[in-house]
Amino acid sequence: MTGLAIFDLDGTLLNTIEDLGTACNHALRMCGCPERKMGEYNMLVGRGIYNLFLGALPEGEKTGEMAAQMKRHFIPYYDAHKCDRTRPYDGIPELLERLSGAGIRLAIASNKYQDGTEKLVRHFFGDIGFVKISGQRDGQPIKPDPEIVYGTMAAAGITDRNDVVYIGDSDVDMQTGHNAGVRTIGVTWGFRSRMELEAFSPWKIAVRPEDIAEMLLG
Repeated sequence: MTGLAIFDLDGTLLNTIEDLGTACNHALRMCGCPERKMGEYNMLVGRGIYNLFLGALPEGEKTGEMAAQMKRHFIPYYDAHKCDRTRPYDGIPELLERLSGAGIRLAIASNKYQDGTEKLVRHFFGDIGFVKISGQRDGQPIKPDPEIVYGTMAAAGITDRNDVVYIGDSDVDMQTGHNAGVRTIGVTWGFRSRMELEAFSPWKIAVRPEDIAEMLLG
């Protein structure tokens, strides 16, 4: 049986796209730049906030200085509004409780900045005992670098990669699991397409949260 299930956060456990897009549009306005359509954010999120800012900024403004300005406006706004429209996907709380009850250890590995990751997990899943909650931190590589998986395995006391599954909704997640040498499950209810997931040959594809329980528990 799987010993450790590592979940991506945005697009996998939580539908955060409207709050992320609204906060990024606020930052764009404050920087004197045009806003993006909400539908564009599905392809902009998932690679850390600096890549989100650089992707959202117009051509000719994609600089480190502008990204830093975006961050100064984005972080306080998002922190105040991160739960306005964000919700767990249907069936996710029940999935986490079922896996935890069956003895599978759970963890979060996200490219969202660390403070935002921790606050959202505490708010929506505060009763779940995650062995590690990992987000983007300065000086640490972001996904698809496998270090986030290795650090989570160490925290769980697991050395056998066959005991680990990584679950996410994007190509970045599938690459992360592949780079770490662990099994991957792609979920189709998130921000990206099934075609994108299948391009990276995941172990399984889940179309409902309960599919994950069946895959891991039999």
